[in-house]
Amino acid sequence: MHRPDVSLPFARRSFLSRLGTGLAALGGALGAGTASTYAQGASDQRWEPARHAEDDWYDKLPGKHRMILDAVSGQGAGDALHFASNVLTTSKSGYGLDSGDLAVVICLRHGATAVAFNDAMWAKYSASMSARAKLNDPKTHAPAVVNVYNSTEYGGLLPNGSATIDALIKQGVHFAVCDQSTHGYAGGFARSTDGKADAVYKELTSNLIGHSHMVPSGIVAVGHAQERGYAYAYCG
Repeated sequence: MHRPDVSLPFARRSFLSRLGTGLAALGGALGAGTASTYAQGASDQRWEPARHAEDDWYDKLPGKHRMILDAVSGQGAGDALHFASNVLTTSKSGYGLDSGDLAVVICLRHGATAVAFNDAMWAKYSASMSARAKLNDPKTHAPAVVNVYNSTEYGGLLPNGSATIDALIKQGVHFAVCDQSTHGYAGGFARSTDGKADAVYKELTSNLIGHSHMVPSGIVAVGHAQERGYAYAYCG
């Protein structure tokens, strides 16, 4: 009497199992290849920021290390000056680096833009300048008639301490000055003096502190500086 071969279903199952395993392995290999190809393509298309000639001055500053300090207020500008001094001092004491080894930029924008102008502009537009920067003479508590951050007369009364603008300029610190804010200042000063905004703007930009660079806007400047390798620090 013929007996059915009970091993056939098992053999069939075994074959199908091996076939499924093989297909899975093949699919995995193909998938890995696709992923590898995609990753390679992604790395080949790594994003790079566009470069603009207007920003080339960042690269002209010598330095093994780069930092941009971002100030948006009169108080913040003083802190930025103090921090810039700290960068220079502690880079020397901790790493043996001289000021020429460091590229340090202070961005003066919004309310801090007032600090970019010299004593002549502070004397002429004292009330308006102090109001925009929220920065009065700490001794008289009246609107400042000089750029107080470039004076040695105030000592501990101001956040910059002894780190005056000119002292930092001698150590190679530069300033990015917001053009957008400068136009705003010019318009406000013109209205308060019955002058013309264009004339006041020209006057302001002719009376900047040393090592100043006009930038389209401060917020753009800090972004582009980071794209040029500058570490960013917000100072208030």
